[in-house]
Amino acid sequence: MPRSMTGFARLEAQYPWGHLICEIRTVNHRYLEPGLRLSDALRSLEPGLREQLRNQLGRGKVDLVLAFKPDESSGLSMDFNADLASDLVRMVEQVSQLAANPAPINALEILRWPGVLKARELDQGLLEKEALGLFDKTLKQLLENRAREGAELTNLIEQRLRAIALQVDEVRVRLPELAAQQQEKLRTRLDALKADVDEDRLAQELVYLAQKSDVAEELDRLEAHMIEVHRTLKQKEPVGRRLDFLMQELNREANTLSSKSTASSNTQSAVDIKVLIEQMREQVQNIE
Repeated sequence: MPRSMTGFARLEAQYPWGHLICEIRTVNHRYLEPGLRLSDALRSLEPGLREQLRNQLGRGKVDLVLAFKPDESSGLSMDFNADLASDLVRMVEQVSQLAANPAPINALEILRWPGVLKARELDQGLLEKEALGLFDKTLKQLLENRAREGAELTNLIEQRLRAIALQVDEVRVRLPELAAQQQEKLRTRLDALKADVDEDRLAQELVYLAQKSDVAEELDRLEAHMIEVHRTLKQKEPVGRRLDFLMQELNREANTLSSKSTASSNTQSAVDIKVLIEQMREQVQNIE
C-alpha cells in the first residue's frame, strides 16, 4: 500500500536527569533528503539515525529534531564530596586554634573549594539508549501516519480511475454512431453540391476519415495504463515515481483523444478525463 511523503510525529519523555524530545516532519521531495538537528550530547548518534531513516523512508524531505534538556534544578545534578569538606573543616579549625582572632568558618567558602561540589556526569550510555528508544517510537508513529494518509490518497486515485473508466465506456458506446454520422454528413454535403462522385474514391475517403477519427487505440491504451495504476497501487515498495510516469502516459493518451475527437461529446469526455488525470497527478506528488 502506498505511503504518503507527508507526515508528522512528536514524542517526549521525562527522566530524573532531564527531558528528551523527538520530532520528525516529512514533506514531498524527489529524493530522500534528511536534515537532523541534535543536541550536542547526542551528536554521536547522527550516523545511526541517518541509516535508520534511509532504511525506513524511500523519499521525502525529512526534518528530525532530537533534543536533550538536562534537569538543572534536580538535586541529582551535583555530587558533594563530604570527605574533602570534613578535611577542610578540620584544617580550618586547627588553623583557628593558632590564630589570635579566628574568623568563623564560612560554609559557602568550603563549598566553593575545588572538588567539594562537582557537577555529576550524566551516564552517556543511558542517555543514548533512551534517546534511540524515543526515536524508534517516534519513527514508528510517523510511518503509521504516512501509511494512513497513503491509504486515503489511494482511495482518491481509485475514485478518479473509476470515473475515467466510465468516460472511456461512454466514448466507446458512441463510436459506431459517430462514424455513421460522419459518413452521412459527408454524403449530405456531396448531394448538396450535386457533384458526380466516384464511389470508389468516396469509399477510400470514408475509410481515411474513419481511420483519422478512430480513437479505439487511445481508449485501449488508457485502459491498459489504468490497469497498471491499479496494479502499482497494490505494491509494497515505494511507487510514487512509477505512478508519476503513468500519469504522464495517461495524459498523453487523453491529449490524443481530444485532438482526434470530431464530436463535441467526445471532446468533452476528453476534457473530463484530463481533469481527472490532473487531480490524480496532484495526489501522486505526495506518494512515496
